Amino acid sequence: MTSSIAFKTFTGLRHSSAEPSTLQNKVPSVSSPNHCRRRLQITAGKFSPKVQNRNLRVAVIGGGPAGGAAAETLAKGGIETYLIERKLDNCKPCGGAIPLCMVGEFDLPLDIIDRKVTKMKMISPSNIAVDIGRTLKPHEYIGMVRREVLDSYLRERAATNGANVINGLFLKMDIPKGGRGSETAPYVLHYTEYNGKVGGAGQKKTLEVDAVIGADGANSRVAKSIGAGDYDYAIAFQERIKIPDDKMVYYENLAEMYVGDDVSPDFYGWVFPKCDHVAVGTGTVTHKGDIKKFQLATRNRAKDKILGGKIIRVEAHPIPEHPRPRRLLDRVALVGDAAGYVTKCSGEGIYFAAKSGRMCAEAIVEGSENGKRMVDESDLRKYLEKWDKTYWPTYKVLDVLQKVFYRSNPAREAFVEMCADEYVQKMTFDSYLYKRVVPGNPLDDLKLAFNTIGSLVRANALRKEMNKLSV
Repeated sequence: MTSSIAFKTFTGLRHSSAEPSTLQNKVPSVSSPNHCRRRLQITAGKFSPKVQNRNLRVAVIGGGPAGGAAAETLAKGGIETYLIERKLDNCKPCGGAIPLCMVGEFDLPLDIIDRKVTKMKMISPSNIAVDIGRTLKPHEYIGMVRREVLDSYLRERAATNGANVINGLFLKMDIPKGGRGSETAPYVLHYTEYNGKVGGAGQKKTLEVDAVIGADGANSRVAKSIGAGDYDYAIAFQERIKIPDDKMVYYENLAEMYVGDDVSPDFYGWVFPKCDHVAVGTGTVTHKGDIKKFQLATRNRAKDKILGGKIIRVEAHPIPEHPRPRRLLDRVALVGDAAGYVTKCSGEGIYFAAKSGRMCAEAIVEGSENGKRMVDESDLRKYLEKWDKTYWPTYKVLDVLQKVFYRSNPAREAFVEMCADEYVQKMTFDSYLYKRVVPGNPLDDLKLAFNTIGSLVRANALRKEMNKLSV
């Protein structure tokens, strides 16, 4: 199985001395959510001016889980909603795992879920496999979806609730100038619409709105428009492989995760089951130029189980590694990958994208009193406050775990060894499936701490022995 793909250069959002001083002075760069909260001054939404002879207009740029969830919530809340998405058949290179709580929270129909994974194998650099999932209850599972199916469903549901879905490419936006009246002046969006009537070149159009939600991914043009700052990003590479039916039986309710320097120096490789194929992929931040080599290694690690398979699709995409320095400016807010909401260690992003889109939209609906009043930055900042309070600890914990356990092959061996512990599995799955931290048993927590230290000590000793052999 061979494949090739040409990568487009990822355009980072660099700070520039040419950036207008009004942007730099208006909102200071922030390095943590606490910094935002210390400078916060809330203005009650009821004192905002009423919108005359119409409802509040909001544009959502990007039609993934974040954009679809935001557009639906806005439309339901009485907002005149526009969702602009260029690729309505977009297939993002994404493992496609969603937690059980997302199925309920977002009322997802079961027929868009390809597989219900109840078993996982964590496979160490030395190919020691640990079975994970023994603590799952009969009704619990990890959902596997195809992004083109999930994203389309969320957009269609938004449209059913009144959102205007536009097949278009967002180009730029004109931000209201400061001064009297700027707090109610519109944002002017420039985009190219592709409606099948004007040929492949599309038609240039503009749209005036009162607020903007940027849900346009890691290389967000909305983020660039508000000087949101730069961040590290990973390259995710994935191949969809159609394997023989007898081999597909093995993956009926099973997913695999491979760790090791061969598949990624700072992440993991995966084999996730879909409707009639498996998704095989990997990612890296530190060695992007070697991504094809890591992908080949992932395929080789799983070769006996995917033997005879045919690659039917190749996908690659940038994935953010941490939240942007700025996620909000005036009446423009970022959500999902555009805001940098992908977790370290696990690389999870679908749930957090949809959740952030919904949270942001809810803040706009509440602040505008269901579209009757203008919103301002204080209304949108309530979304950031709620988000940071709820999920910031999760991001920090997973960041630490990645730094501790992904730093070397011996550390990865220790990580896989820990995953064999049923208490670790229970705490991990409870946190993942329901997005809440379940209080642990103090004695089991103490035992886990000692086991963790023991695993890391053994890993360190193994690394020293390996270094001796390599000298």
